[in-house]
Amino acid sequence: EVTKVELQGNYPNPFNPMTSIYFQLPASMPVLLRVYDVSGRLVRTLLAGQVMSVGGNKVVWDGKDSSGKVAAAGIYFYKLEANGLIFTKRMTLLK
Repeated sequence: EVTKVELQGNYPNPFNPMTSIYFQLPASMPVLLRVYDVSGRLVRTLLAGQVMSVGGNKVVWDGKDSSGKVAAAGIYFYKLEANGLIFTKRMTLLK
């Protein structure tokens, strides 16, 4: 049984061209999931407050920014916000 919000990580990492971000929720709740570059600029919003289900969830990032352009190779951070909690992890996009 899932008792807390948990950001499990992404696979594969490093990745090209896409990766799956995994997280667990103790109940159905709205979730924000965003990808940032190393300078802190927002690259893409993957979840904008959608209600996700209890248990394990997976969101795929296709390596593109919000305008549909392929993001540059490098290090990115993904930030999960749910239930008043914020979690951040790092991933690497290879070319």
